[in-house]
Amino acid sequence: MALDDTSNRRFSRTAMRAELLDAETEAALAYAWRDHRDEAALHRLITAYMRLAISMAGKFRRYGAPMNDLIQEASLGLMKAAEKFDPDRGVRFSTYAVWWIKASIQDFVMRNWSMVRTGSTSSQKSLFFNLRRVQARLEREASAAGVVLSPSELNDRIAVELGVPVRDVEMMSGRLSGGDFSLNATQSSDDEGREWIDTLEDDDSQSSVDVEAAHDNLQLRVWLLESLSALNDRERFIVRERKLREDPRTLESLAVELGLSKERVRQLEAAAFGKMRKSLVAQSREVLDFVN
Repeated sequence: MALDDTSNRRFSRTAMRAELLDAETEAALAYAWRDHRDEAALHRLITAYMRLAISMAGKFRRYGAPMNDLIQEASLGLMKAAEKFDPDRGVRFSTYAVWWIKASIQDFVMRNWSMVRTGSTSSQKSLFFNLRRVQARLEREASAAGVVLSPSELNDRIAVELGVPVRDVEMMSGRLSGGDFSLNATQSSDDEGREWIDTLEDDDSQSSVDVEAAHDNLQLRVWLLESLSALNDRERFIVRERKLREDPRTLESLAVELGLSKERVRQLEAAAFGKMRKSLVAQSREVLDFVN
């Protein structure tokens, strides 16, 4: 951590010593990058405004993210701004870059604030970064007026203030009310207590289910082989090629190979299925008679 702090301070000092660009120089660098992909101009433009990225990164330290990670995300936002900046619009690069830097940092903070994804819509982002501030102000104003707001009334006012649905306010309030908890934590203070993870339903199939499924599949395979043995060679060939291949063949291709018409192959297939069906029914009756 000490090394990170030292590196951050050194990087910040270097950024603060970078040149200050006037409007004409800034525009010339932007044109050189946009029109000629001049990497030296791009590097000079980004270096000059790195102090802006570092300053904005520092405003998000209260969310618990390491400063070096925040600076890295701010730098990415700055580079995206340089890539998309159009000097023909007549605005300063710093004004344009602020939005990209802020958006990049906010996305990083929301991705890493919790193991459970908080959300990425505009309303969720607005709530994540403004809910507590707006909530505190509304509560102060209500208290000064001698009014006690119920939770539902407070949520309604926050929704109006931020222009978001009430359900989003309720969801974000719940998400921000506490942090993540380990599933390996015990349910009681007793060290030998059951862990929370033990209460989760196991999605894997049980051994008994696997055994029963394997038994049933084996029995079905035996019945299928018995029913196939009731067919002659040509009928078995048609059934195998039409139903037991990963890439079933068409009636046309079988007709050509067997020297028959397509309709005749279809008739033979239907007759074979009829024989197999009778065999399977007979076998199932034998099983029912045995069980009963």
